[in-house]
Amino acid sequence: MSLTLRTISREQHLAYIQSLPSASHMQVPAWADVKAEWRSENLGWFDDRTGEMVGAGLVLYRQLPKIKRYLAYLPEGPVINWFAPNLQEWMEPMLAHLKQQGAFSVKMGPPVIIRRWEAPTIKKGIQDQDVKRLRDLEADFIEPRAFEVADKLRRMGWQQGEDGGAGFGDVQPRYVYQVPLANRSLEEVHKNFNQLWRRNIKKAEKAGVEVVQGGYDDLPEWQRLYEITAVRDHFRPRPLSYFQRMWSALNTEDPNRMRLYFARHNGVNLSAATMLIVGGHVWYSYGASDNIGREVRPSNAMQWRMLRDAYALGATVYDLRGISDSLDETDHLFGLIQFKVGTGGQAAEYLGEWDFPLNKLLHKALDIYMSRR
Repeated sequence: MSLTLRTISREQHLAYIQSLPSASHMQVPAWADVKAEWRSENLGWFDDRTGEMVGAGLVLYRQLPKIKRYLAYLPEGPVINWFAPNLQEWMEPMLAHLKQQGAFSVKMGPPVIIRRWEAPTIKKGIQDQDVKRLRDLEADFIEPRAFEVADKLRRMGWQQGEDGGAGFGDVQPRYVYQVPLANRSLEEVHKNFNQLWRRNIKKAEKAGVEVVQGGYDDLPEWQRLYEITAVRDHFRPRPLSYFQRMWSALNTEDPNRMRLYFARHNGVNLSAATMLIVGGHVWYSYGASDNIGREVRPSNAMQWRMLRDAYALGATVYDLRGISDSLDETDHLFGLIQFKVGTGGQAAEYLGEWDFPLNKLLHKALDIYMSRR
């Protein structure tokens, strides 16, 4: 199959995404409006024989300080057939086009899963003193074609840093936690929760915790809880304007793209979360909680409601997003995987992010700049 790549309209891009079972929320056209500080472009791959569009990508361009050269970033993309035998024919026109646009380096995150570990396997690993990381455990599922993709990319000159490489902006998580929903009943999903989760869901119900959906006007209340969380967990919070922009951009594109949930008790909001929906893939994207009211288990109640809503939407997967691969109980990120493993889902490892230096000197300069920040 010979392919042509060209800039496409947002409408064409959206129509293509809507024709698929799902794609990353970072590859929908509206994500460009969320990342307003980046310049963006929508790319389409076309089959020369039929003229049909067979792939799409959202590219975000970030200018280097002081010079008119860019880092081109395709977060969790592009959306192409990654297992195509002729991967080079997809990559070459993209690199040529991005170079023409003034990119000195390209960063992308193939949405390809290499391995999956089921909850019981992870639990065993946590109990084993010799196991420190997910990688130390034998995976329950391995995708051999993913290794072929990695080999092909390396042969083409794509590079991968140990921690996912350098580059501006968010480096997306390599390990995520997902609850598969396809061909399962809600009873099955609930049965797969661990005892503590089931107990906490019951506890919240008994205490009268209610979970409600919010709208744009409730974002300041979301922000209040999110900033409490930031102080407690020592991270720098995004401003309220970011979430307002996210809500407006995503829900203008599709009225059901982003949702906001609150778990409240006696009229007081104790925890909150944002949810993103693209086709059959539903993400729990940001979470927040107060320092009070933890004994009534608002977070468990909220997750269970969000999972049920995802199921009602016909989702095939409920994605709890990033985890660290550390199974060491003394690690400060261990609590995150422990909380998510309770849902009985599975940890998944993606291929990670890859860099292609179009200008080796500038790419190196960026690497140094990023490592000093």
